[in-house]
Amino acid sequence: MPRRSRPARIQNHHSPALRSELVQAAARLIAEDGMEYGAAKKKAVRQLGLPENFPLPGNAEIQDAVRDYHAIYQEDEQAERLAALRRTAVELMRRLEPFAPWLTGSVLDGTATRHSRIDILLFPDSAKEVEIFLLDRGFGFHHGSPKSERVEAVLVIDEEDLPVNLIVLPPREERINFKGADGRSRARARVDAVEALLATEEQ
Repeated sequence: MPRRSRPARIQNHHSPALRSELVQAAARLIAEDGMEYGAAKKKAVRQLGLPENFPLPGNAEIQDAVRDYHAIYQEDEQAERLAALRRTAVELMRRLEPFAPWLTGSVLDGTATRHSRIDILLFPDSAKEVEIFLLDRGFGFHHGSPKSERVEAVLVIDEEDLPVNLIVLPPREERINFKGADGRSRARARVDAVEALLATEEQ
């Protein structure tokens, strides 16, 4: 029996149409299901019937597609969600002012989904200071898994109206320009800048 050839869509690893389809599928999984970028790309590959070695798009490209998805399908919901998360971030950053807080991640860059958490960078002398601060003020938290050797601790607050990751780093790291998996600098903002962002969007 002659060997059956694989479908053309699987043979062509450099098809712009296939790459675009993969980007859109991954963006949809992130926006709707709250998946991490890496997991979303792998699942999108499986959903589209592509081979495991299909070249994956970068996070920056998918992030742009997530923004487009929000604008087309979730515009009103997204605006309300972002405003609520940013207001919560401002309130918490004001309370955490002794630890030089910076907002970063999807709540700052505008790609937060209904499953997203608020990521706040802190630069105390020690992680223990932050833990004592939270305990003294009645915040419940548990320890998450750091994704970088630079990070001393990740303190996770899981209250329904306070989905927060407090990412604790040494003070010397505050001047370092952090980069994401795509090589681009990760944006971060002080509380005043977040408040200004909120004020601009509410006008």
